[in-house]
Amino acid sequence: MIPDKSITPLTGAHALVETLRVHGVDTVFGIPGTHNLPIYQALGQAGLRCVTPRHEQGAGYAADGYARVTGRPGVVLTTTGPGVVNAATALAQAYSDSSPVLLISTGVPTDHPRDGRGYLHESKDQTRAIGALCAASHRVGSVREIPAAVAGAFARFAEGRPRPLHIEIPADLLDARGVARVAPPYRIMPRAPDPLALDEAARRLGAAARPGIVLGGGAQRPRDAAQPVGRAVMRVAERLGARVVTTVNGKGTVPESHRLALGATLHLGAVRRWLAACDVVLAIGTELGPADLWVEDFVLGGSLIRVDVDPAQMHGDHVADVAIVADATLAAEGLRERVERRGVVPRPREERPDGPGAAMARELAVLARRWRAQTRALRLALPPDTIFVGDNSMIVYHAALMDIPVDPPGRFLFPAGYGTLGFALPAAIGAKLGCPDRPVVALAGDGAFQFTVQELAMAVQLRLSLPIVVSMNGGFGEIREEMIERGMTPLAVDLHCPDLPALADAYGARGAAVKTPAELQEAVSQALRAPVPTVIAVAEDE
Repeated sequence: MIPDKSITPLTGAHALVETLRVHGVDTVFGIPGTHNLPIYQALGQAGLRCVTPRHEQGAGYAADGYARVTGRPGVVLTTTGPGVVNAATALAQAYSDSSPVLLISTGVPTDHPRDGRGYLHESKDQTRAIGALCAASHRVGSVREIPAAVAGAFARFAEGRPRPLHIEIPADLLDARGVARVAPPYRIMPRAPDPLALDEAARRLGAAARPGIVLGGGAQRPRDAAQPVGRAVMRVAERLGARVVTTVNGKGTVPESHRLALGATLHLGAVRRWLAACDVVLAIGTELGPADLWVEDFVLGGSLIRVDVDPAQMHGDHVADVAIVADATLAAEGLRERVERRGVVPRPREERPDGPGAAMARELAVLARRWRAQTRALRLALPPDTIFVGDNSMIVYHAALMDIPVDPPGRFLFPAGYGTLGFALPAAIGAKLGCPDRPVVALAGDGAFQFTVQELAMAVQLRLSLPIVVSMNGGFGEIREEMIERGMTPLAVDLHCPDLPALADAYGARGAAVKTPAELQEAVSQALRAPVPTVIAVAEDE
């Protein structure tokens, strides 16, 4: 019998790292600790890049940003206990936004008693704790199981909705030797749509008098700047004369400069009213959830065609009249072919004064007026292929999200759904590492920025050219305004903020304080050419 050379006695750490390597992983975000040192030793021997944040939450956000722009899973490595818990918030955010992040951690040894004995970093039940926040958490029981667990995680990322996963490896298995088969990944074909469902969807769209299209994060294809879903959808939209709106995570799927594009404006009242009045709505890769709509009780008036790789979405808050459970690209192409084959004559639609675009513009002018000069300066300073990374800050969701049009291959990353603070800086670092030749800019308020300000050290150490624009309003501006609306005296929301340019200088970065849009434009332009990150503090207009 010829021996199988792929089955070799390996330590648990080497089995892990070799499996990551054959699955295309070249970058790991994490912090070394007592329990995971054998993994770091194997990572060094394999030549994988190890990126060290200053907090495991930063590792999780960086891996998320890396995953969103590359289409490859972002990998996080932590030690047992506090390392895992520190990364938990970022993992929960990745779950909300369907981002493929793999958290690998160590755990208590295999012979550890269930009632505990005071082991270093011991948690009551680490696997169940983190499993409640991600798609699944699995504790391996042997060296042999490690490659299978990693390969299984990558298969899950490829075959369905790519939500984060956690693999826990008992600390005693890392130096233990065992027979482990490290096999290359197998190709998973995208799920093809049901032809009959496509036929029915095309029939309804072709007969619609008031069609509308909604695209979510599931319509994004990060590794393909041409955005095949967006191309096919715009062909359909032009045939039907249908307006196209995106969720936050769908921003950039279609060119927002197109006359039929409404941008990422689903949360505006004018756009919701238009969508509710459509007789047929095509929704691709979106939950149509309250976090997208900013209301709880939204009701569609017409029929709903849903395209999603996750069958559970067909029976959510908005039940599908036509359910297409499939890969978004294959479904969009199938719809395009059928709509064009039906001979639907392209329907140019002129924008009426009461149409969604006009009403949207009026609403946006009021909502974004405080930041409009700043967002225009950013538009002038940044190239079309810029990757914007926004925090959960007012300047982002009240202004930049809608007021900075993004056309492919540009991208806009935002912590939607879970709505964490502190996302922008570390996620921008991950995005820049994933796309080093693309301009990346981070945008945050001063309150959100201070959640992860320590990751400036990571960006400086990596020598990243990264503009970080911080809108200064002295604390948690959104919460302050909500308190005032409730008739409250603002409490615990006015925060001391350090001198950010001086802080940037202390970290070895560059810093600038700007007062005018022209100064902001110039500062961002210079930051794109700087060899280190630049923190740009800009006073928020009243």
